Amino acid sequence: MTASLEAKAGIRRHAPAASRHAYVTLVTNDDYARGATALTHSLRHSGTQADIIVLHTPALGEASREALAALGCRLVEADLLPLSDAFNARHARRALHGAAPFTKGRKPDFHTPLDNFVKLRLWQLVEYESCIFVDADAIVLKNIDRLFAYPEFSAAPNVYESLRDFQRLNSGVFVARPALATFAAMQERLDVADAFWPRTDQTFLQTFFPQWHGLPVTFNMLQYVWFTMPDLWDWKSIQVLHFQYEKPWETNHPKSEVLMPLIALWQAFHDGGPIPDIAALPGPSGPAAALSPSAGA
Repeated sequence: MTASLEAKAGIRRHAPAASRHAYVTLVTNDDYARGATALTHSLRHSGTQADIIVLHTPALGEASREALAALGCRLVEADLLPLSDAFNARHARRALHGAAPFTKGRKPDFHTPLDNFVKLRLWQLVEYESCIFVDADAIVLKNIDRLFAYPEFSAAPNVYESLRDFQRLNSGVFVARPALATFAAMQERLDVADAFWPRTDQTFLQTFFPQWHGLPVTFNMLQYVWFTMPDLWDWKSIQVLHFQYEKPWETNHPKSEVLMPLIALWQAFHDGGPIPDIAALPGPSGPAAALSPSAGA
């Protein structure tokens, strides 16, 4: 595809693909670049040889772009999707949080719900046979390359409060097969009259792929499981640790005390220093993870 056609398509590639498979993450600002740094280090630590794609919006600063490129990431600039004014108004942060509030945790100030829909541009990366998407607020603890052979659309359930949530997917980790036909079909379904996706891309993807293939929760272990469902936590089996809601790099983190063991692990990956023996880490029953009565509000 020529540069002019790529510009019209809403994405701009800055380097050729080096593999048939890729890990893809979305970075929409400099705050999420910090998460992508830790994620990239964790993927390198896992031993993967797949490409690592940073799908980023124009809002990402030049210094962050250079830093991620220096880590060996392949940067792909992606425009926001061409959506109607009415759609954008319904999914603006204040409107969405008012209509479908987050009551279990706090989204950071740098989180912009509309940016999440850029994730759908992954299906434009047709130079890849298969992709594993991983949110920038996650770290990979084991090699998960085998997921490249899994079918589209494979994802883990959104479990962090009760087993009733097994019927809901979490779009922080999923397997996709890029195809322009799929992307076109998504565009046709996304911005229809009065469409409202309360959890943005996540709600849309579950609707678009109603027969999604369930992965074990260990492929997308949400951090709140640490204190809401501690019996599910087993360091030896966790493949991906996902910091939903509060981010481990926030300075005003309201749950930092209860989640400190997880934050410390994220920091080790972010800094590129020695990584502890993860299987030997203490579980949530240890004194460092004791839950105060208000921590899960």
